Amino acid sequence: MQNNFSGRVLALDIGAVRVGAAISDPSRIIAQGLGVWKADNDEWRKDFDECLKKFNPSLIVIGLPLRTDGKKSEAAEKILLLIEELKSEYPELKFLTWDERFTTVIAQQTLISADVSRKKRRKTVDKIAAVLILESWLESQ
Repeated sequence: MQNNFSGRVLALDIGAVRVGAAISDPSRIIAQGLGVWKADNDEWRKDFDECLKKFNPSLIVIGLPLRTDGKKSEAAEKILLLIEELKSEYPELKFLTWDERFTTVIAQQTLISADVSRKKRRKTVDKIAAVLILESWLESQ
């Protein structure tokens, strides 16, 4: 299904401790990891604002942590509430959720197979999960 948007897409993997971020190129072909932001006390929102200013995305894709049976988890309900907050704060932006099941597991497995240390994995897994979310969305388009 094609969308009516153009321009960069920002993807977020929002967790309780960290937020992974990835951005597409303007032609929406390549997904690139941006970083991992601290989620505690909504500190990540400063990084989010900076990212909006720097890349001017036309769409924000946020990973929705569904259960393996496809039903909404408690975490998914929190994400949906957060998206409503973000929509009111940023009415000019379009927000979309994307099924993020298994992205963190895949990211972990990828890092383990690349022999990345546990300490470094902790610092990058959320960014890679955000890239996987964005790649999956881009491929669907």
